[in-house]
Amino acid sequence: MIVVTGATGTLNGATVEHLLRRIPAERIGVSVRDPSRADHLARRGVRVRRGSYDDPVSLRHSFAGAQQVLLVSSSDITADVVAQHRRAIDAAAAAGAERILYTSAHGAGVDTPYPPLAIHAATEEHLADVGVPWTALRNGFYGDLGQLLGPWQSTGMIAKPADGPFPWVDRRDAAEAAAAILTGDVPVEGPVDLVPPSPVTLADFAAAASELTGRQIERAIVDDETWVAEEVAAGTPEPAARFTLSMFQATRSGYFARSDSTLSRLLAREPRSIAELLTEQMR
Repeated sequence: MIVVTGATGTLNGATVEHLLRRIPAERIGVSVRDPSRADHLARRGVRVRRGSYDDPVSLRHSFAGAQQVLLVSSSDITADVVAQHRRAIDAAAAAGAERILYTSAHGAGVDTPYPPLAIHAATEEHLADVGVPWTALRNGFYGDLGQLLGPWQSTGMIAKPADGPFPWVDRRDAAEAAAAILTGDVPVEGPVDLVPPSPVTLADFAAAASELTGRQIERAIVDDETWVAEEVAAGTPEPAARFTLSMFQATRSGYFARSDSTLSRLLAREPRSIAELLTEQMR
């Protein structure tokens, strides 16, 4: 059995859908904080059990019988996320999982100004120490395009701090790749980068938007502190604005400029392009 956490969320919810296309439902289980939100999966034959990263007993019960467990990284900004991940990893090992997989991030490490990458690095370190075969799915960046690009359709401009190349990936592609790894004949060991063949910049987004709309979309670089002040004036809490700023700062170093063919190979096609994503946003 494959047990997936976070199956009512966007990323691992899509992973479960891809698993259902590949293997029988009775071979899939989900561990979710609120089982009522997974009724749609239970009706299709998926095993649904309650599991919380703050409750090791519930986790061990929800992981029982699993050959593989896929852990989604915690989104609880009020919690000690690394501790949550360690509890989940330990529970999977205690339940007898033969492989533990974790949704990490491309560039996981401590030598970057972007805080989540240190969290992923600490989680991967615990995975390596626990004594169970493991896989870290180092996904590229994904998120809300509206937040990333701002109101470019009305302003004709992507006005953000200076950036550098970064590997933007659609959650649907990351989910499909995870399902391919979980059901593959050859286990993937350790960290694997799931990124598009070429990283992109916000200038690339502006160029793609210009071509799609037939009008010139400018890429305007805003000074870091000016941008933070504008975000705060618009109602964004300053810590949240500075957190986002750290992502732009991290890309400038070229730290995320690497490419990899693994995602394309797993999908048996090229990942969704930024032009495709922009087209969807414009609908």
